[in-house]
Amino acid sequence: MFRHWFNLFIIIAVFAVLAMTGCESGPSQESSAPKEITQPALPKEKLDQPPVKPVIRKEGNQVYVDLTAQVTAIEIAKGYTYHAWTFNGTVPGPVLRVKEGDTIHLTLRNLDPNLPHSMDMHAVQAAPSKHFIDVNPGEDGTFKYKADHPGVFMYHCGTKPVLQHLANGMYGMIIVEPAEGYPTDKIVDREYTIVQSEFYKENDLQAFSEGEPTHVVFNGSTEAMKDQPFTAKAGDRVRFYVVNTGPNHVSSFHIVGAIMDRVYLDGNPQNVLQGMQTVLLPAGGGAVIETEVNEEGEYMIVTHQFNDADRGATATLSVTRQLQE
Repeated sequence: MFRHWFNLFIIIAVFAVLAMTGCESGPSQESSAPKEITQPALPKEKLDQPPVKPVIRKEGNQVYVDLTAQVTAIEIAKGYTYHAWTFNGTVPGPVLRVKEGDTIHLTLRNLDPNLPHSMDMHAVQAAPSKHFIDVNPGEDGTFKYKADHPGVFMYHCGTKPVLQHLANGMYGMIIVEPAEGYPTDKIVDREYTIVQSEFYKENDLQAFSEGEPTHVVFNGSTEAMKDQPFTAKAGDRVRFYVVNTGPNHVSSFHIVGAIMDRVYLDGNPQNVLQGMQTVLLPAGGGAVIETEVNEEGEYMIVTHQFNDADRGATATLSVTRQLQE
């Protein structure tokens, strides 16, 4: 009997030792393996660089343009601030205007301390590997090219990933006036520019690529064209230079209550359409659009993609009998 209990005690003791050894050896082996320590990413300081005034001067048919790449906080809707990547602290960047045949001497200065930026100019024909190259932080680059084709064009940063630089605000409009002008120049009373673009979650490449915009805007704001509407007087012919910079959505440009009786696609005087109700502008496309407003009142300007109009892409053309300057 004693031997039976003694043997049972030995068996229990052996199992206990094995169990303890197993329990100790597991954590011991696990703790001996190296663990990867993930350091939490520190938020980058959000820059708000004061806008630098562009320098644009013309000497005969030579046009000298100094633009600055910088990061500036802008208000794209009331109470909604976006730390945008910009040309000269505004979105869109400065409107450039040259004549067909002019030579553009563009100097791009990069004040962004974190990233290179560049210039992709839709208005010219030039080898991108030579003329659209990156300018590193704190440096500047000068590029020379001819503006041989008339029209209304987009310019933008072409640094990779292009989507990120575009969606963060690096774009603008350049007008290349036809050497002989437009056939309707003598009867146009008013001229305005409109740049349509989209904003997404701030500096979020996945949102830029896969998401829907939080705001779609005319001239960089959901409110600017409402607080300060375009103006005309009854009987005026009004010309709009329009570019859709995207980066992702098309624009179905429409003036409520008006017929666009003369449309030059991409602003080329040879690309004429007449009697248009809506003008389709792809991302990266534009048009010169004219209409006559014969009755006083308020005319809404929208993209007829109404989900984007609801996100802010609207403006007002205010027509009065006696124009109030």
